[in-house]
Amino acid sequence: MDLKNFASAQQYFSRRSFMRTAGIASAAVASMPAFAMQAAAPAAPQAGRRGGGMGDDMGGGRAPRDPNTVIISSNENPLGPAPVALEAISGAAKKGGRYDREYSAAMTKAISEQFQLKPGYVRIYPGSGGPLDLALYSNIGPDKALILGDPSYEQGFRAAQTCKAKYIQVPLDKKTYAYDVKAMLAAHPNPGAYYIVNPNNPTGTITPKSDIEWLVKNKPAGSVVIVDEAYHHFSTEDSVIDMVAADKDVIVLRTFSKIYGMAGVRAGFAFGRPDLLAKFETVTSNNRQIGSISLTSAAAAAASLNDPQLVPLRRKINKDTLDNTLEYLQKNNFAFIPGAQANMFMVDVKRPGAEVQRAMLGEKVAIGRVWSIYPTMVRVTVGTPEEMKKFQTAFTKVMNSPTAPVAAHLDINDIPHELYRA
Repeated sequence: MDLKNFASAQQYFSRRSFMRTAGIASAAVASMPAFAMQAAAPAAPQAGRRGGGMGDDMGGGRAPRDPNTVIISSNENPLGPAPVALEAISGAAKKGGRYDREYSAAMTKAISEQFQLKPGYVRIYPGSGGPLDLALYSNIGPDKALILGDPSYEQGFRAAQTCKAKYIQVPLDKKTYAYDVKAMLAAHPNPGAYYIVNPNNPTGTITPKSDIEWLVKNKPAGSVVIVDEAYHHFSTEDSVIDMVAADKDVIVLRTFSKIYGMAGVRAGFAFGRPDLLAKFETVTSNNRQIGSISLTSAAAAAASLNDPQLVPLRRKINKDTLDNTLEYLQKNNFAFIPGAQANMFMVDVKRPGAEVQRAMLGEKVAIGRVWSIYPTMVRVTVGTPEEMKKFQTAFTKVMNSPTAPVAAHLDINDIPHELYRA
């Protein structure tokens, strides 16, 4: 899509952790029977939804940045909420003096009809970070391990650390960068949960639905498969929400933060059998208040769900911009992880990734952080075409600049997994 058409699309469509681990973890420890006699140990420093110990999304710190900095670090959508969402927010705000008895119901009804779900199979939240914590905390613990991919979104193992649960990180498939579900099954005889981000964060790669179906069919009885579909709208692959409708041991999370451009507005869903969703209540006795979504957020979400053009057009805008950027990388012989189907990709900078992240910030382009299993890889969010042109200019300059001597480059498939585990 050229810049003129993109600008037109922007006019049509004009830009996840409400419940941070610290707050909900305290409630979890106090209320879950397995934790009654324990105190939650602080999680080891790691990168969270907006950065942390392994490197901040903004380039390694919280120092003020130049206001002209291109922000392609946190997987946000620069298009923002769609016009229909903004209009719905404006109308709903006028009713903000009363409790919401209208918009939340409309939001739940719209998504239930879309996936043919029976009543009780959907819960709404301010984003999907909170219900993801609830899904994890209610299924793992000291005697219930968590199996997840590596690299993967850090909220999974952070939850395991908080719950004092054993967690096993299974490297992605070396060829497809999909989750290796057979290796995940073999990793532990009776875990509490398997966590799959699909498409994956940070690689953007997809795990076929057939692989997840195989895992659900062959997993031990009593364990659940938690599928984080935060980025699913960017892909054309099938969702696994139909497995929820079929009463499988599956919990699915969805958010409006990504393709819908509502990261700051906060709206999301948890899908699951009523008994699995009811287990969320064992995590905290105050779940209703913690999970309350605002009237305006619910109105924006419902309106977005009912706009049939929103997702297809934004998917195309993202894909066109992603393809253009990957063509630039390939043309200039920069290696990257293939198969991205999200609004992010990973590029191999053949030196410590944090070094390039800092250098890019010096060029007023903020890119994403580094995952320990891939120390020479950096994650980059897909921004607007203009932003990605600035990325290309800055990246070429940084990659062609002399650097301090570093160890010989290691191919990511040759790195001993144990050495780089977070």
